[in-house]
Amino acid sequence: MTSDLVLTSLRARPILDSRGFPTVEVTATTADGALLRAASPAGASTGAHEAVELRDGGPAFSGKGVDGAVRSVDVHLAELLVGPTWSSLEDADAAMAELDSTQGYASLGANAVVAVSMVLARGFAHAAGMELWEWFAAHTGSAPLLPVPHFNVLNGGAHAANDLDLQEFMIAPVGARDEAEAVAMGAEAHHALGALVRERYGTAGLGDEGGFAPALADPREALDLLMEGMERAGLVPGREEMAIALDPAANGFHRGGGLYRVAGRDMDREQLANLYTRLLGDYPIRSLEDGFAEDDLEGWRVQARELGGRVQLVGDDLYVTDPVRIRDGAARGLSDAVLIKPNQIGTISQTLAAIRTAREASMACMISHRSGETWDDFIADLAVGTGVGQIKAGAPARGERVAKYNRLMGIALAHSELPYGLS
Repeated sequence: MTSDLVLTSLRARPILDSRGFPTVEVTATTADGALLRAASPAGASTGAHEAVELRDGGPAFSGKGVDGAVRSVDVHLAELLVGPTWSSLEDADAAMAELDSTQGYASLGANAVVAVSMVLARGFAHAAGMELWEWFAAHTGSAPLLPVPHFNVLNGGAHAANDLDLQEFMIAPVGARDEAEAVAMGAEAHHALGALVRERYGTAGLGDEGGFAPALADPREALDLLMEGMERAGLVPGREEMAIALDPAANGFHRGGGLYRVAGRDMDREQLANLYTRLLGDYPIRSLEDGFAEDDLEGWRVQARELGGRVQLVGDDLYVTDPVRIRDGAARGLSDAVLIKPNQIGTISQTLAAIRTAREASMACMISHRSGETWDDFIADLAVGTGVGQIKAGAPARGERVAKYNRLMGIALAHSELPYGLS
């Protein structure tokens, strides 16, 4: 399936992400007059092997300015991409990679490249006369599927100013009948949880991803809150109804040498795996992401041995959406699922290659936002079109988060024939 794309303009500007730091927004026009936009997200909890954002340094915005990345688009990428006829997204993305010629887009900046690649994907969808999700489905040969949202309703780790070491406590309405019911269930649970947090802790302050961030440190206390919040909302906690998903983001509490510190207690690999095992036995947890640090491969092997088959084991910082790292992890048996974040790898072509690599290894995929988000709902279409069946975009609150959930509901409303659920 090919429909040629010709850009007549390509420009960038700085905008603020949801944490108040600059990121890159790109605008393009096509030869037939279509206006295309995209914005790059930014992560706070980032893996060491991610593609490289170009930041300005200096005093402004604590060094996080993006004027250099904007120049990359306005000067170098515009000169490369505007004018020629592009026959595929892969060709255009490969041309950007060749122009950059560094590991991880350190020259042009991955924050510039990913926003341009997102615009290009929208351009090829427009040229084909398709919605973006439809184009992804056709382009990848996937069966479209409305995904189960995983709502991050309690925040810790790098996303919150509390002492909770585990970073994300999510709820997943796996038993919902459709996307609209799933989002409603998540929103109802979020409201009930907020009331509970205010009663118990006197505040309902939020973390970076819109979840509540009360002053607690014990993961069991957080999980008990989740359970009570769901029950208050009239929902049934359970792996087949309203399940729980955890993203410990273990890089944040790894002390090196296979040692971790959780809730004031030092643990070795076996002890940490035993903690997860006990939590699985006491709570309806369906998914565990980054339970060990990105370079602690022995920890990942312990986790796979102790927990494999009992819970979905997701690699995020371990893989950083890199097909090479995913293939290696699959060969080592480290996990059975991969988190997919386009800005971790740099282009949408590489993102699709990561999904394809995971599928070839019989690994599940979950599409993900970042802690620094924007108005852009691109990942909603990516999740539906590639049919991965899972997405996380934060709490069902705050505009940058609900943009993704509202887009999912919009697709579902317009296309009632699409199924909902896990792939």
